[in-house]
Amino acid sequence: MEYTILGIILMIIMLLYFKVADRFNIIDKPNQRSSHTEITLRGGGIIFWFSALLYFVQHIQSNYFFFTGITLVSLVSFWDDIQNLSNKLRISIHFLAITLIFLDLDLFNTIPIWGILIAYVLAIGLINAYNFMDGINGITGIYTLSVMGALLYVNTKVQLFTDGSFIKYAMIASFVFLFFNYRKKAKCFAGDVGSIAIAFWVIYLVLKLIIITNSLVWLLFLAVYGVDAVFTIIHRLYLKQNIFEAHRLHFYQILSNEYKIQHRLVALLYGVIQISISFLVVNLYQKVDDIIIFLLIILPLLLVYSLKFYLLSKSNLRLRA
Repeated sequence: MEYTILGIILMIIMLLYFKVADRFNIIDKPNQRSSHTEITLRGGGIIFWFSALLYFVQHIQSNYFFFTGITLVSLVSFWDDIQNLSNKLRISIHFLAITLIFLDLDLFNTIPIWGILIAYVLAIGLINAYNFMDGINGITGIYTLSVMGALLYVNTKVQLFTDGSFIKYAMIASFVFLFFNYRKKAKCFAGDVGSIAIAFWVIYLVLKLIIITNSLVWLLFLAVYGVDAVFTIIHRLYLKQNIFEAHRLHFYQILSNEYKIQHRLVALLYGVIQISISFLVVNLYQKVDDIIIFLLIILPLLLVYSLKFYLLSKSNLRLRA
C-alpha cells in the first residue's frame, strides 16, 4: 500500500511540474546533434529528487548526508537545465556532494588517501557518464530500473546492505518517469536534474555495497553505461573534440540516429544487456576471482562497442554514395 500511495503522489507531482515547466518555458529545443526533433518539456527527472525527499522525511535521522548531497546536485543541475552553468561550478558541487556521501559511508577512515582520490574520480566520472548517456526516450528510466533491480536482488538474496525501501523509492520514481518518457513522443525529458540525481543515488548504493562486501565487482552493475561512456570519451579525445560539448558518437546514438532504430527499442536493449550482465555477476560472485569476472564482462562489451566503428564507416560510405 505504501508504494501505491508513493506512486500516486509522484504522479501528481509530475503533473504539477508539467504546469510549472510549461509556465516558465522549461523546454528542450532540438539541435543538429539531438536525437529528438520536437520541442519537449525538460526536467521531468526532478521526480527522483521528490522521491528522495519523501523517503528522507520518513528516515530523517539516517539519511541527512545523502539527502543533502542529492539536493545539492539536483539544485545545480536544475539550474543548469534552465540556464547553462560553467563546468567548474557543476563539478565543484558534484565534488562537495560526493564528499558528503563519503562522510556518510565513513570512507575517509576506512581506505587510504590514494583510494579516496580514485573514489572521487570514479564517482564524479560515473555521475557525468550517466548524464552523457541520457539521450533517447526511455534509456535513463529503463537502465535505472535494471541497476536498481539488481541492487534490490543482492540486498534481498545475497548481502543486506541498506533499507530495501530506499531502493524501491528510486524504482517507483523510475516507473513514474517512464510513464511520461517511454513513448514515441515523450511528454518530458529527464534533464540534467534527473540523470544526475538518479546517478548520485545509484553511486551511493553501489559504493555502500562495495564497502560492505569488500568487492569491486559490483561496479559491473554499471558496465554497459561505463564502457559506452568511457570509450566514447576516448574516441572523442582522439578526434580532438571538446568532450563537454553535445555530440552523436555514443553507440546508442549511432543505432538511433544513423540506423533509425526506434529509440525505445535501443533503450530496452541497453537495459536487457545490463540485466544479463548483472545476473552473471551475481552468479559468479565469490565463485570466481573478481578480476576474471571483470575480464569476462568487459572484453565482450568492448568487442560489441567496436562494432560502432564499422557501423560509422558503413554509414559514411552510404552518405557519400
